[in-house]
Parts: sequence; structure tokens; C-alpha cells
Amino acid sequence: MKKVIFSEKAPKAIGPYSQAIEANGMLFISGQVPIDPATGKIVEGGIKEQTEQVMKNIGAILKAAGYNYSDVVKSTCLLSDMDNFAAMNEIYGSYYPENSPARAAYSVVKLPLGALIEIETIAAR
Repeated sequence: MKKVIFSEKAPKAIGPYSQAIEANGMLFISGQVPIDPATGKIVEGGIKEQTEQVMKNIGAILKAAGYNYSDVVKSTCLLSDMDNFAAMNEIYGSYYPENSPARAAYSVVKLPLGALIEIETIAAR
């Protein structure tokens, strides 16, 4: 059985998808871009500011579902420019100081709304 997860503290979906779905003790969080849920706009700044916002959005969804960062088992990071990898990694890593989840990182041609980063996340209990 699946359960749709929604948090007012994360951006609303910009397409036909849910913020997250919980099924069989696992939480699948849709790719999050650096939208500030208060304004509905991409945060100002560079990759560090955008990564911080993405991680806050992920945190809000985790919390809404009763999970936390320590429950994250896999992340996929999509970057508009691989030259931003080190700066993204610095911010991302601060959310996982020990027992980091498995992860893949890719450079893509373009991300929604001109974002520099998008991260999708899977958590498990």
C-alpha cells in the first residue's frame, strides 16, 4: 500500500507527481530543486545556496513522513555543471556527517526552472 506524503514546508510539485510516496517502510522523495516554499521561486545565489535549500526541502518532507536524514539510504544528485560538484558535496556532506547514504551524481544538460541542482532521495526504516 502506498501513502502520499506532503509538506507545506517544502515546495509544491510543479508537475503531475507527489513530493514523496511511502510504501513498505520506504520513502521515495521526488527530485527537489532549490525552490523556497515561502516564495515559490528558486533561491538566489550559487550552488551552495541552492544545495542548502534542496537539503532543507528534503528535510521537511522527511519530517512530514516521520523520517530524518539518518534514514536516507540513497540519493541521486543532478547538477547542471559538474564544476559545481565540490561545492555541492561540501553542503550535502554536512547533512550526513556519518554513515552517509549511497549516492550517484550526474551532470545533466538542463534542470527545471534553471536550477543548478536537483536531488532525489530514498529513505528506509
